[in-house]
Amino acid sequence: MKRILSKKNMEQVLDYIGEGIQIVNKKGKILYCNLSAANLDNLNRDETIGKYVLDIYPSLTEETSTLLRVIRTGEPIYNFQQTFLNYKGYKITTINSSIPIIEEGEILGALEISRDITQVKLLSEKVVELQKQLYNEDAVKKREKRGTAKYTFDDVIGESKEIKKLKEKALRAAQNLSSIMVYGSTGTGKELIVQSIHNASERSSKPFIAQNCAAIPASLLEGILFGTSKGSFTGADDRPGLFELASGGTLFLDEINSMPIELQSKLLRVLEEGSIRRVGDIRTRPVDVRIIAAMNMDPLETVEKKYLRSDLFYRLNVVSLRVPDLKERKEDIELLVNFFIIKFNKKLNKQILGVSSRVMEIFQRYHWPGNVRELENIIEGIMNILEGRLITEEELPYYFKSYSSPSFNSKSMNEVKISLKTKLQETEKQVIAEVLMQAKGNITTAAKLLEMPRQTLQYKMRKYKIKES
Repeated sequence: MKRILSKKNMEQVLDYIGEGIQIVNKKGKILYCNLSAANLDNLNRDETIGKYVLDIYPSLTEETSTLLRVIRTGEPIYNFQQTFLNYKGYKITTINSSIPIIEEGEILGALEISRDITQVKLLSEKVVELQKQLYNEDAVKKREKRGTAKYTFDDVIGESKEIKKLKEKALRAAQNLSSIMVYGSTGTGKELIVQSIHNASERSSKPFIAQNCAAIPASLLEGILFGTSKGSFTGADDRPGLFELASGGTLFLDEINSMPIELQSKLLRVLEEGSIRRVGDIRTRPVDVRIIAAMNMDPLETVEKKYLRSDLFYRLNVVSLRVPDLKERKEDIELLVNFFIIKFNKKLNKQILGVSSRVMEIFQRYHWPGNVRELENIIEGIMNILEGRLITEEELPYYFKSYSSPSFNSKSMNEVKISLKTKLQETEKQVIAEVLMQAKGNITTAAKLLEMPRQTLQYKMRKYKIKES
């Protein structure tokens, strides 16, 4: 039988993979590294093959090298953060997964897959360092101990029943120290409410620190939040985390449902004990931080889908605040429009007088999927190219056309509300079914025609309940 892939062919395939791949024998000598691994470590492949791992990475030891540890123990290591120097002196941070190669009970070597996070780590540490400088004692004194949250409840524009109720409830919550859960759709102004709560509390002169839990890789988030201890992993320094920097003030954790489950348990422990332990440290440090968490999903849904631990949810959800969608408080649209026109007249040095009655009518009909942020961006966009008169429907984005028709009624409104996502899914399902029929049920052929991986096609077939036949 003819061989499908030769050794050379396999190496060519592995060179196209974005992650670094290295293989060592049981003595720790490098047998193979793909192009990504060589580029990641700034190495010449010809110089590394046949060399002992520690000769190429002299800053590592037999204990700290994940490859050598796997060979010694026979146990795989997954998603391990490692910072090291290669023999050329370049400092690199990676996330490694190392797997032993075993045949008939004998360990023959190990394979390691690495992802470079050097720049992400440097940027994350820079952010923490800047936060530290911002809140050092001298700086705080110079700023007369003012916090960094700039919004107050005066900045929450609206006279609708929903907004009045939200502001009243949030103002009462600000007077206490309990944890708060704020939720609402994207663009509704959750951080505006959170900052207002901080500034209305007795902690207003203390630090306000915000961290989006989805913006930092899971492997780095623990160190960012809780700090690191020198020696906790190769290249780690003594560094305070955001909890220490926010002590005495407020820590805002946005998109907390994106936080890894294992890290959520550590956060729960901090909330219950009022102390943190830096990564790799044995000493606990007391912290006095008020936690306000936010998400753009219904909290109960995140618990049901296991994005958020139920015990953490109940610990954070002492006070629950929902920020309403703009379509639920359309009586506030005119106030918001006028507010944004005044804001951008000043910012852009314009003299826009307002919007026509026809535009206001269209705004009242529109369903605002992007909420207040969408309204603000539309006003800003129009004012960039307009001068000294009313905004008319001629200046509105093209997708408002269906709302400006005189025959617009509730039926057409419902038709417009059908989500783009639903339409795309219907189209995708139809295309997949037609291509499978064309390929006579052959998934491999269909995947090639659709230009997608076979596994992706199989997933979508299960998702849309499409059978091969």
